[in-house]
Amino acid sequence: QVQLVESGGGWVQAGGSLRLSCAASGRTFSPYAMGWFRQAPGKEREFVTGIGWSDGRTFDTDAVKGRFTISRDKAKNMVYLQMNNLNPEDTAVYYCNAKIRGTDYEYDYWGQGTQVTVSS
Repeated sequence: QVQLVESGGGWVQAGGSLRLSCAASGRTFSPYAMGWFRQAPGKEREFVTGIGWSDGRTFDTDAVKGRFTISRDKAKNMVYLQMNNLNPEDTAVYYCNAKIRGTDYEYDYWGQGTQVTVSS
């Protein structure tokens, strides 16, 4: 079973930066894609950005375009989220996600989440 652990969250003033990390472990870790979701107070969990594990292709959302950058280190089973020019709307619990795809199944694994708080 895959286990994901996030780190790097914290408090930052508007305009500041944070770098989140997600460490993955498992007997064999070969996800289809990794990504980051977030859940702000009173809102549903939403997709932020993702990356194909094998090819490194990225896909993001308009909310973070030009500010957030996802990357992965396949050798270390790590995925990162560099967040720049943070604004209060980015305040949320950020969750690491791994999507596993087999020939006839799909499954999502989730980390415990790390809090990001942006002050105005």
